[in-house]
Amino acid sequence: MSKNKNLIIIIILLIIIIGGVSFFAYHQVQENKEMSELFAIEKEEMENEYTTYATQYDELQVQINNDSLRQKLESEQLRTQRLLEELRQVKSSNAAEITRLKKELKTVRAVLRSYVIQIDSLNRLNEALTTENKEVKKKYNEATRQINTLAEEKKTLNEKVALAAQLDVTNIQVEGRNKRGKETDKVKNVKKLAISFTIVKNITAKNGERTLYVRITQPGNEVLSKSNTDTFKYENRQLQYSIKKYIEYNGEEQTVNVYWDVEEYLAAGTYNVYIFSDGIMIGSNSFNLK
Repeated sequence: MSKNKNLIIIIILLIIIIGGVSFFAYHQVQENKEMSELFAIEKEEMENEYTTYATQYDELQVQINNDSLRQKLESEQLRTQRLLEELRQVKSSNAAEITRLKKELKTVRAVLRSYVIQIDSLNRLNEALTTENKEVKKKYNEATRQINTLAEEKKTLNEKVALAAQLDVTNIQVEGRNKRGKETDKVKNVKKLAISFTIVKNITAKNGERTLYVRITQPGNEVLSKSNTDTFKYENRQLQYSIKKYIEYNGEEQTVNVYWDVEEYLAAGTYNVYIFSDGIMIGSNSFNLK
């Protein structure tokens, strides 16, 4: 009886032990299953994060023009893609590798963040420099406009001064004179042409010696001239003159007399007299010979 009782006790103890072991084993399996599922989820999240960072490196490279910095970003991008491929090859149950790649991901995240801050700072600096450059360019354009305006004003003023400084003549008179020095308008009797004119007062004109050119044209527009070499410059070309006269000008009104000795045949008709100084025509008139 005692033996049976002991046997029962032993059986009960064995049942309890087996039950406990079974429970522990079941619990361990469940725990391992849960851990595996957890690692799988974590692995998927890490893959997504690695992929995002690799894409962000692409976006950062587009934003910069610095070749050295772009090479560094490209190198970090390749490293990130390599770690991503390693992660994809790892089984969810390989806790050691998952843990290692998780640490690597933390480093990737920190490095990427430092580059984002650096590039953002560079972009803000570039924006500031661009704004400053636009402002400098604006000021330069304004200064150039003012310089051009002043140059035009100066040119206009110089033209006005030059115009005001030009000599001007009035009261141009031409008389035909015969061999006795008497006035005549009979072309066959004219032996000399007496030309007189008045240079008006001009206080802005330069004082000193001036050269006057008198040009007499016949009815056929031929110039009375003693030589083909008797020319002067007028509007970028050479004109023949009839008489050259030197005067000493002092800014006051001055009467000038010049003479043309007739040695050629003169035709009846209208003659013109033009007076030039400093390359400018300063007066003209006409007269008739019968």
